Amino acid sequence: MKITVIGAGYVGLVSAACFSDFGYEVTCVDRDARRVAMLENGKTPIYEQGLEPILNSNRQAGRLSFTEDLKSAVAAADIVLIAVGTPTREGEDAADLSYVFAAGEEIARAMQGFTVIVTKSTVPVGTAARLREIISKARPDGDFEVASNPEFMREGSAVEDFLRPDRVVIGVGSERAEAALRQLYRPLAAKNVPIVATSCEAAEIIKYAANTFLATRIAFVNQLADLCEKVGADIQDVVRGMGLDKRIGLQFLNPGPGFGGSCFPKDTRALAHTARQHGRPITIVETVIAANEGRKRALADRIQEAVGGTLAGKKVALLGIAFKAETDDIRDAAALSLVPELQRRGAALAAFDPVAMDNGRQSFESVQWCADAYSAAIGADAVVVLTEWNVFRGLDLRRLAKDMRQPVMVDFRNLFAFADVQGSGITYHSIGRASIVPPDTRRADILPFKSGAV
Repeated sequence: MKITVIGAGYVGLVSAACFSDFGYEVTCVDRDARRVAMLENGKTPIYEQGLEPILNSNRQAGRLSFTEDLKSAVAAADIVLIAVGTPTREGEDAADLSYVFAAGEEIARAMQGFTVIVTKSTVPVGTAARLREIISKARPDGDFEVASNPEFMREGSAVEDFLRPDRVVIGVGSERAEAALRQLYRPLAAKNVPIVATSCEAAEIIKYAANTFLATRIAFVNQLADLCEKVGADIQDVVRGMGLDKRIGLQFLNPGPGFGGSCFPKDTRALAHTARQHGRPITIVETVIAANEGRKRALADRIQEAVGGTLAGKKVALLGIAFKAETDDIRDAAALSLVPELQRRGAALAAFDPVAMDNGRQSFESVQWCADAYSAAIGADAVVVLTEWNVFRGLDLRRLAKDMRQPVMVDFRNLFAFADVQGSGITYHSIGRASIVPPDTRRADILPFKSGAV
């Protein structure tokens, strides 16, 4: 079985590398000559744990190659996976499918013999049917099937998620397509991974429904954390009490600065748009989107309150700019809205992220990029934890406080237990918990949040 993957972005690159690790011959196609050259030289353009070793081992074994030549790659393929971008259309909530359909037209002209064409990109319901029409029109004599195979990979653990998934969803419209995709995933089926075969329409909805449900949990726990701050409850106690219920579980119930990344923001908007289009609006999703946007807008207010009511002339040190740990992705990260807002209010910014600073330099101006968290904190009026990198959990808080102008921390990830903070000299604010204000530093211009101090 020969496989061609169209698109060497996040989804396409991980899929191509992992399918080649199953023993298949895989060609990954991308228009970006620099990206192709980088990959052919064994370098990955994205940061993803475990990706570069698996990519290089299969490239050296001759199972994985990269090219700009779509025509030749498709002509040789039994299965073609479309893994191009589906960003939110500018000025709308709908997904931009132009790259998917353009790929379909090129595939139609290039395919030779029976070919299964699979949407791996996240696409709204009806996309497979429309793609089938486009390919049939471009190639009336073509022998092909269209299928849907959504991915469920988390950034930061994508390789692990691909090789050891909870399930594989295949949306098909014929026995031929189903047989081809079951063959493709036979290495996983042999490990008792469930293969869920559905219609293309159901597969397309499953992807959006799963991501939106997880986003809903995040928005819910964030608003619950706000309530905890008001009434003096600890959100971590509340979450544990909820999550031990087997019907609920503990996953995606960690309060924070709001969800971001390449999936949840665009997928929630796309599902809401599709539902409105079909006259069946999902109002819960609309509320989740609004709540998450409001969450990000309120971050600057929390920081301003923590440093005494004004950010003018204050230095703020940001720890982490990636939308989550173990990735360099800053798409829809909290930092994208927070950085310009803090600067608008007069704050000077320093920042450190273990892997995302190159992306940060391309996105932000007038930010001091530092070698580590301690360097960023020198002379700062507040240290703000935005990303839950493990390297931040082991910070020496006494050392951090010693070099700050005002020893204030706003921890949007609840990385520290109260026992870690007490005695450090830091005035500590977190999410859904009481603030800690050291007795010898209680000042009128550094106030705890209204939940009170301990």
